Amino acid sequence: MSNVEITESAVNYLKDLLESQEEPTNIKIFVSDPGTMKAETCIVYCKVGEEEQDDILMDIKDINVFLENESISFLEDCKVDYHPDKFGGQLTIRAPNAKIPSLSKDSSIEEKINYYLYSEINPSLASHGGEVSLVEVIDSSKAVLRFGGGCQGCGMVDLTLKNGVEKTLKDNIPEISEIIDSTDHSFKDNAFYK
Repeated sequence: MSNVEITESAVNYLKDLLESQEEPTNIKIFVSDPGTMKAETCIVYCKVGEEEQDDILMDIKDINVFLENESISFLEDCKVDYHPDKFGGQLTIRAPNAKIPSLSKDSSIEEKINYYLYSEINPSLASHGGEVSLVEVIDSSKAVLRFGGGCQGCGMVDLTLKNGVEKTLKDNIPEISEIIDSTDHSFKDNAFYK
């Protein structure tokens, strides 16, 4: 079970919102694009009966909050808080693990690629101000990547791609058949090596 904390002020705020709904409604928390740099933690209305069968109901007095089962590991140490102010207030969600990839035996090829990009490849590229991200996987085995920062337009990008990125990904994810660079390397303004 994830240890998601919802403060008393957030519970009171959410309770007021739920009571203003025309139909009985709950709250659902999930992470979109979990384990990627695009990850966002979301709180949405969930009408009674619309929750998924494997959603997890939190034990909270006065309101029902469901956690999406697939998001549980990414919601670890999540905190939902509400700060009232003269403009009405702000609900904040802090989920420090939402963007951190994790792997399990059932992880998809996309999850595996994002894991190795985040944990091994991008930390090395960061010393040159560079990064690489997954655009998509095509034909179930071809990884389309995009370089950014100091890697975009870099004169050494072919070497980085073949000896660093491709080798690391293929050594760890044998189902990858090909790595495709979709970067426009004609833009050289930030290139580490021009």
